[in-house]
Amino acid sequence: MSEYAPHEGEAHDQSSVGQKLNWLRAGVLGANDGIVSVAGVVVGVAAATPENIPAIATAGVAALVAGAFSMAGGEYVSVSTQRDTEKAMIDREITELREQPAEELEELAGFYRERGLSEHLAQQVAKELTAHDALAAHAEVELGIDPDDLTSPMGAALSSFIAFTIGAAIPLLMVILPFGRPIVNTAIAVVLGLFLTGWISASLGRAPKAPAVVRNVIMGSATMAATYLIGLLFGVAVS
Repeated sequence: MSEYAPHEGEAHDQSSVGQKLNWLRAGVLGANDGIVSVAGVVVGVAAATPENIPAIATAGVAALVAGAFSMAGGEYVSVSTQRDTEKAMIDREITELREQPAEELEELAGFYRERGLSEHLAQQVAKELTAHDALAAHAEVELGIDPDDLTSPMGAALSSFIAFTIGAAIPLLMVILPFGRPIVNTAIAVVLGLFLTGWISASLGRAPKAPAVVRNVIMGSATMAATYLIGLLFGVAVS
């Protein structure tokens, strides 16, 4: 065995780590959406009715609940569709392996030849992997999925719901604090929250952190500024 060959289970562990990182990144983005969307609502309502804390809180809670369920529902539908597609691909692969094993063996060897293995080694690898677990071998190389580790739609929905709620709680709590100016409290907390989510997202993706943080803060601040101006205009119109 080559000294660079992965240990038993290492490939699966790497796949699991990659999936966990994807989930974590999705959670950070969900929290970011919660921060921005609810901040926009509460800042707009606070600008229109600065002294009406019950109205501000009601609008914030409504935005939090609607946003969290919308995120969860969208994630559930999206991942369910993805899972159904993956299962259909796996079922088709099972049928092909059963009905035309020789063609599938040659196809698998072909994938390894394309990756740079010699004809003899590609055939040997294909035969050994097929003998060990033909479906797993084809699913990994041909389909890019693990048949035993398909994404859970319910898990995705729950993760999005929780992440959005946590993010949305930041501006909601800040705007109803019994001290200071609600809009100022919210703006400061939101900028700090966006700084943090931008930093974490860039770190998980191993991307430059400064541009990600700046983009995050600018877009969130622009959202709050826009809803603040709308709130002021409607507040003046109503009064």
